[in-house]
Amino acid sequence: MRKLLIFKSLLITALVTASSVYAQSDDVAKVENFMQNIIQTLVTLAGILAALFFVWGGVGYITSSGNPENLEKSKKTIFYSALGLAISIGAYVLSNVVAQLAQGAFGR
Repeated sequence: MRKLLIFKSLLITALVTASSVYAQSDDVAKVENFMQNIIQTLVTLAGILAALFFVWGGVGYITSSGNPENLEKSKKTIFYSALGLAISIGAYVLSNVVAQLAQGAFGR
């Protein structure tokens, strides 16, 4: 439930920060720019969120005081934040590759 709430808030933020002019045109380039703006906004938010989880996991790792349970929890937090960041960067790179292929196909 919490993850769904975070996803919805990120999506709403991306849609609010993207320019509404791009969504009103039928031009392929403007639709492409609109989608790239949304993806770039989401990747930026994912990077900020991953940095916060890195800090949270690092503080938990430092303050675990040798407690194996807290140590493992902090390691998992750091690992999953790195995994999420890698997936979001991979999605950004993949979207750029698809955009370049589309530009080649449409002859722009």
